[in-house]
Amino acid sequence: MNSQTMDRMDVSAAEAVTSVYTCPVPHSPQAVSGVRRRALGVLADWGTPGAAAEEAMLVISEMVTNAVLHAMPPAELRLFVYADGDRPVIRVEVTDAGEAPVWPGTEPSPDESGRGGVVVDALALRHGSLNRPSGTTTWWADLPAR
Repeated sequence: MNSQTMDRMDVSAAEAVTSVYTCPVPHSPQAVSGVRRRALGVLADWGTPGAAAEEAMLVISEMVTNAVLHAMPPAELRLFVYADGDRPVIRVEVTDAGEAPVWPGTEPSPDESGRGGVVVDALALRHGSLNRPSGTTTWWADLPAR
């Protein structure tokens, strides 16, 4: 597993960042498809090739859905393109207000969910999370942009 903890400032404050996109994530499962459409448009505007955009969309979908289903609002999606040496990388970040309370009997069946981490692990160059004392959590993944 290539999961690790990294402060997102390592990327967003870096001079190597060439593009940034931020989008609030409404706390509704129905909103996920709209967030995906907007993100796909941004990736197209950035000239992200088809395969890289498709992989980024899988990761975006998993991370946004996880925030909507399992965390407290507010949530926000951030996308960055930055240079990692000579290769462009897409950073996907989803920040939420932390862990949502789990009510008895509301745990999803293992057949219905739980594969998102496997998808992110398979596609990301590296990924991780950052828990802040304020109660927010940022899940991030770096993906090849080309």
